[in-house]
Amino acid sequence: MSGGNSSWIARSNEVFIATYNRFPTVLVKGQGCVLEDADGQKYLDFLAGIAVCSLGHCHPEVTRAICAQASKLVHVSNLFHTQPQTELAELLVAHSFADRVFFGNSGAEANEAAIKLARKNSGGDKFEIISLSGSFHGRTLATVAATGQPKFHQGFEPLPAGFLHAEFGEIAALEKLISSRTCAILCEPLQGESGVRPLEKEYLGRIRRLCDDNALLLIFDEVQTGIGRTGTLFAYEQLGVVPDILTSAKALANGLPIGAMLTTDKIAASFTVGSHASTFGGNPVAAAAAVATMRVMLAEGFFAEVRRKGEYLAEKLSGLADKHPKFAQGQRGLGLIQGLILTQAGIEQGQAIVQKLFERGLLINFAGNAVLRFIPPLVVSRDEIDILINALDQVLSELV
Repeated sequence: MSGGNSSWIARSNEVFIATYNRFPTVLVKGQGCVLEDADGQKYLDFLAGIAVCSLGHCHPEVTRAICAQASKLVHVSNLFHTQPQTELAELLVAHSFADRVFFGNSGAEANEAAIKLARKNSGGDKFEIISLSGSFHGRTLATVAATGQPKFHQGFEPLPAGFLHAEFGEIAALEKLISSRTCAILCEPLQGESGVRPLEKEYLGRIRRLCDDNALLLIFDEVQTGIGRTGTLFAYEQLGVVPDILTSAKALANGLPIGAMLTTDKIAASFTVGSHASTFGGNPVAAAAAVATMRVMLAEGFFAEVRRKGEYLAEKLSGLADKHPKFAQGQRGLGLIQGLILTQAGIEQGQAIVQKLFERGLLINFAGNAVLRFIPPLVVSRDEIDILINALDQVLSELV
């Protein structure tokens, strides 16, 4: 297809509903951590499709799996068994706390399934779900209601009832919201969208105890933190807390749409035939891509290397904060989801910093009006991390 960025952007602006604030580029191909646009400009990608393309763009094993499956069977619906879907479910069960899996097409769908399962499992008058301020759980009405950020609620009221929000990090505030109507607590082990905010181990442990003491389900939304992002398959493995239900999506198929809800035999029994469904959920092509993705990640040494590179990136970001105290005041994160915490002066320049890096051929984003967020493909090299750090150092040095 011919035409450069400007012509394709003009065409796009004529036909799309304007729900996205897009970068002024049209990406046409990618390999590893590098993307290329319609004008031939290359970009080093530290966004990874918002923590999705964790094996990089067009990973050969995933590409082969997609092509092979697409040449055999693309879709039959969940009225039938398919081999890739079963194989993927087996892998997820074998490498997690779970016994059972439900497949959808996105993180929001996975969270919807978790919400419905929690309510159906509890039954009767127990229907309320407590989540945390600053959380993000999706864009459907129920997941927007579960999201603890009022800006996502505006214009969509009245939202579905039964969702409460406790102040982030305050266990007393959470405990105060528990009542005879509560069925579950829903949280992310690390809040990505509100500024890369990890939940402390002790805090998560106390949430687990609250759930146990009050016969509540604990739901972990690992849509962004799962599938290797933090240096283990799921973040909960590092935190000493096991959930009752877990949701996953984003990186699961390295770019193809798929979501998963994982749980135990006992809780899964609440869903019976017809309780929940998804036409496209876990379709053969997406499932085949996910199987290939997981096989690469489960190879010996993969997660250890993610942790080492995460430590390297964190160290470099911390060094930048020390060097530029006017604009940055530290770093936070886990594995290869890292944030450079900005001062008020830095926050005022946040979008400008993102734009200046874009002009230098580097892709990041500004999250939670608080941090510069770095979520590169997990295959990023130390040399590529150095390129980012040097460019960011230059940008911060040029700010006035």
